[in-house]
Amino acid sequence: MADFPLQGDSKVKTSKALSWLLRHGAAKEGLELLPGGWAKLDDVLKKPKFKRVTVQDIEEVVISCPKQRFGLKEEDGVYYIKANQGHSIQVEDPELTEITLEDRVLEVVHGTYYRHWPSIKEQGLSRMNRTHIHFAPGLPGDSAVISGMRTSCQLYIWINLPKALEDGYKFYKSANNVILCPGNEEGFLPPKYFAKVTDKRTGENRL
Repeated sequence: MADFPLQGDSKVKTSKALSWLLRHGAAKEGLELLPGGWAKLDDVLKKPKFKRVTVQDIEEVVISCPKQRFGLKEEDGVYYIKANQGHSIQVEDPELTEITLEDRVLEVVHGTYYRHWPSIKEQGLSRMNRTHIHFAPGLPGDSAVISGMRTSCQLYIWINLPKALEDGYKFYKSANNVILCPGNEEGFLPPKYFAKVTDKRTGENRL
């Protein structure tokens, strides 16, 4: 057990290890995920990558994460932790809030890079190996944007949310305000739902 709080690189490594375990590696590591994606923190800390990590260290990682990637709670003296979004593994009852036409969601934006645009323009956005396509409720720097888009993205794809909802696509909001869509049966959101695609550098609309 660590006798002092995690610092610098150690905190980053712990955060990355938590992200991988809770989003992707639970089954491989034999970690039970409860409904909502919650895992007992004691079970997490028994894994080799966390052998020198304490409950206090985990609390610091959760609190200090600018993207609010994790949830942490205590029930009857037992701590539980979860990843708020970003899973490639199926989670029972992931505790997402479904977005409807009545909700006042004004912006749904996906950030990407020049190299991906040709395939996205042709096929649409793909959830890839994850359970959802990720969007932000605005652009990096906006007060509502906690996570959901890298600041290094070169293109912003704005979604016509009402049209997609009317056509039966499901959208959800996570605890850290990331907007999520599972796409169609193949995991895609087709290009016809793109309202505009702006170049971060020039402001040009690429549609």
